[in-house]
Amino acid sequence: MEPVTKAVPITETITIGGANPLALIAGPCVIEDQTAILDIAAQIKQIAAEAGIPFIFKSSFDKANRSSLTSYRGPGLNKGLEILAKIKSDLDLPLVTDIHTQEQAAAAAEIVDIIQIPAFLCRQTDLLVAAAKTM
Repeated sequence: MEPVTKAVPITETITIGGANPLALIAGPCVIEDQTAILDIAAQIKQIAAEAGIPFIFKSSFDKANRSSLTSYRGPGLNKGLEILAKIKSDLDLPLVTDIHTQEQAAAAAEIVDIIQIPAFLCRQTDLLVAAAKTM
């Protein structure tokens, strides 16, 4: 018996699952600076295009799971989503980012195509419900 896989449309041109080609989801762990992140996104987009691989850009506006209180966490929700929106508009790329609180779900959903829940938060029912409500 063949396993059943469901195809999930991400954009008009990218669908994941089913008989669709493998898509690359890649990008730096956290947004550090707008110029650098735009350059990185453009370079990965070019490499993926040359390889014929659908590409979804991923980076985070806040990495709340750092090992030290003094570690860089990112630009924060508002500035981070502003930068991600620029990547989406300037480079015509679909986006994924992670959220850490229920309050971030709706704001992120206005910009990104996929909301990711970090593994360490995957059992937080209220966070999962908030993310699901953005669909």
